[in-house]
Amino acid sequence: MKIAFITTECVPYAKTGGLADVAGSLPRALEKLGCEVKIFLPKYNSIDELKYGLRYNWAIGEMLVRVNGVDRTVHLHQAKLPGSNIEVNFIDCPHYFYRDSIYTNDKDEDERFILFSKAVIETMQRFGWAPDIIQCNDWQTGLIPLFIRDNYSWDRMFDNTATVFTIHNIGYQGRFSKSALFAAEIRGDLYYPNGPVEFEDSVSFMKTGIVFSDIINTVSNKYSHEILTEEYGSGLHNILRSRKPDVFGILNGVDYDEWNPETDKFLPYKFSEKDLSGKSKNKKFLMEHFHLPFYENKPLIGVISRLVVQKGFDIFANAVSDLMSLDAQWIMLGSGDYEYESMLRTLAQHYPGKVGTYIGYNNELSHLIEAAADIFVMPSRYEPCGLNQIYSLKYGAVPVVRKTGGLADTVKDWDEEKHFGFDHGAGFSFYDYTSFALSSSVERAVNVFKQKDIWGKIQHNGMKLDFSWKRSAEKYLELYKLAKEKRG
Repeated sequence: MKIAFITTECVPYAKTGGLADVAGSLPRALEKLGCEVKIFLPKYNSIDELKYGLRYNWAIGEMLVRVNGVDRTVHLHQAKLPGSNIEVNFIDCPHYFYRDSIYTNDKDEDERFILFSKAVIETMQRFGWAPDIIQCNDWQTGLIPLFIRDNYSWDRMFDNTATVFTIHNIGYQGRFSKSALFAAEIRGDLYYPNGPVEFEDSVSFMKTGIVFSDIINTVSNKYSHEILTEEYGSGLHNILRSRKPDVFGILNGVDYDEWNPETDKFLPYKFSEKDLSGKSKNKKFLMEHFHLPFYENKPLIGVISRLVVQKGFDIFANAVSDLMSLDAQWIMLGSGDYEYESMLRTLAQHYPGKVGTYIGYNNELSHLIEAAADIFVMPSRYEPCGLNQIYSLKYGAVPVVRKTGGLADTVKDWDEEKHFGFDHGAGFSFYDYTSFALSSSVERAVNVFKQKDIWGKIQHNGMKLDFSWKRSAEKYLELYKLAKEKRG
């Protein structure tokens, strides 16, 4: 099966969040299942051409792509995704993609991804390559299903190409003024109240993708049900409900080549499910790094997150006094809203010897925290999939999570499982989005930590779980086949 994977970020080239990890891993897993995959990505000025071996495609040469009535010059660069034979196609248009960041608040943000979407289609036309599936990811690619059905329908090459629209976070919708219709050359008769591209008096790229794609999926089973509700659907729940038979959830996998305590290049001490001795040594190493005392029998609680309300930092802030009263130490890494960054800095000052904080992004430190922590906290208001709780399970850092989205799908509560006579729980979870529910769940974990036999069982339960991409890729293949059947 031939798959065009359209994304605006991809490891190792460009990353702001989990989409980049998916884009760098899922195509590899699909290739191993016999698929021919081509990735399409904007060529941002931050991408190092020499480091990643980008080469200019002279056969394609210069393309002119019209956006907002202006023909923009586009070139194509290509490289192989590291560790694979997958072709990565970089859409090069300096006017739109040579900016200070991947996503901007610039007034032409809609034009940037209109051009990308059109250029992807026109590149495939020049290749003479008709994929079986075009997989679009998030609002930035939401116009492609419409373009395939309408603007480029004259090219019969795409008659048998089905579109899959993957929602990684429905809270980000790509909403623009009505002028985006002209910029994208979308027919005016598609824009009317509650019409296929209109949402609350704006042009919504996310809604367009939902309406015109053959299949819609999101990144966990639980989240696929949550986005059908008013609470989690961010206003698009009704349109999603109208397509409920076409909405699916497939949990993201993780790359165990990168996240594995037995081989992790960032760890001073490797360890495994069978031999956890290295974990304690990593903990001692990390505490020395933060100039904090090391206690063998006092739990270290880790937090790695964007510091925003979506990640639960409003209830975390309200629970701070109770959390800090627990007999535990904390290492927290993240960046985001100023008030929460300030809170973390203040905690480190007010609780010397108890709290260490790092404001910013640090990949090496993220690996060290997972390897050193005894407990890992993720109190998200909503979490489409989440990856850190899966890393934590692999690294023996018992997760405490809110029971939502991918967190609910991956972390089974130890006490709940015991209540029903099972002993395969691998973490602790809570449902109510309150500071009390958070603090009491963390307290449960801290208390069970003192019971070494039980704690060891919980750690081993998590470390033996398998969330590799192979299983998820097989489910994507099933989804692609369904999309092809719908396309006819």
